[in-house]
Amino acid sequence: MEQCRIIIFTGKGGVGKTSVAAAHAVKASDEGKCTMLISTDMAHNLSDLFMTTIGRTVKTVKENLTVLEIDPEYEMQHEFSEMMQALYEMLPTELGNAQELLMIPGVEELFSLLKVKQLYESGKYDLIVVDCAPTGETLSLLKFPELLSWYMEKFFPLGKLAMAVMHPISKPLLNIQLPNGKAMNDIERFYLELNDLNKLLKNREISSVRIVALPEKMVLEETKRNYMYLNLYNFQTDGLFINRVLPKNANAQFFDEWHKIQEQYINDLENAFEGLDIRKISWYDTDLNGIEALRQLYKDSFDDEDLFAVRKSAESERFEKTDEGYKMELYLPFVDKKEVDLSEGENELIIKIGNYRRDIMLPSVLTKFHVAGAKLENSVLTVKFTEE
Repeated sequence: MEQCRIIIFTGKGGVGKTSVAAAHAVKASDEGKCTMLISTDMAHNLSDLFMTTIGRTVKTVKENLTVLEIDPEYEMQHEFSEMMQALYEMLPTELGNAQELLMIPGVEELFSLLKVKQLYESGKYDLIVVDCAPTGETLSLLKFPELLSWYMEKFFPLGKLAMAVMHPISKPLLNIQLPNGKAMNDIERFYLELNDLNKLLKNREISSVRIVALPEKMVLEETKRNYMYLNLYNFQTDGLFINRVLPKNANAQFFDEWHKIQEQYINDLENAFEGLDIRKISWYDTDLNGIEALRQLYKDSFDDEDLFAVRKSAESERFEKTDEGYKMELYLPFVDKKEVDLSEGENELIIKIGNYRRDIMLPSVLTKFHVAGAKLENSVLTVKFTEE
């Protein structure tokens, strides 16, 4: 069996990404690929799409195709109980049950992604298709493993000796139960799981993101922001699907102006995302429910042999040695330099754009180096490092 492929679908709410993701899954299964379709959106609608009850356990809907609507709390209790215990040991004692733990921002997303990783590592599948929540929630989903890893990087240098020193005072003064030796081992395993998960999602031979959009102004602007943030966090985007394009034969006078508006925004999308694989999907005047309807969707719009191929793109983040020291280049399309806030932390570079922040852990070779300057030119942020 070939290496399993992971394709993640995102887009603004209401653009039809679930239908596009499901059509990918149906096509793959029709071709004989053992396929898993997963919904991480809490507003699951795979049941409606396939016209059958789908829940938190894997269900076969046709030959070679299984589906799953992830319930994070169920996964926490039934699949990742040891990790849950490790998290309990790291938190104040009043956070003593799963419901309260779920209130911590990002925890639901984490267990959804850990389930994707578990299914990938099972070796059962040729393709895993992930239907994500709308744009903002997808970005929270994808960035959380790196973010939590960063916090744990800060935590672990304290070491077990520090834990032993802190134990006598932690409970009475801080009301925090610091982890014992066994819990530290659980936490270390948890940290390694996060690292492996982050590497899997950013492995350009395996994982990629595909964006679904509509030819509308608001969707165009959000799609551009979405793409920029995906590059900020160094995820590979290898496709754009423009959905609900009016057919040319819709000649009624009512559609004349609508055709012109759509043509304008289709051109804008094609120009903005030049270099990406762009597909157009026709407007359907009925709901696309059921396997036959999804089969018709892919046959009409993306029935080519290399749909699931890895369209590996260059890393959007790279470090390079220079005559003066080192430089880091980060591809940030559609961003104005006034929006970028750059600062230097301890062994990390902190980049803020809008409401999003990324802390990039610097390679150990840069321990004695500091930021000497930065510029944003032709959508590439270049940061120069020189020795003290």
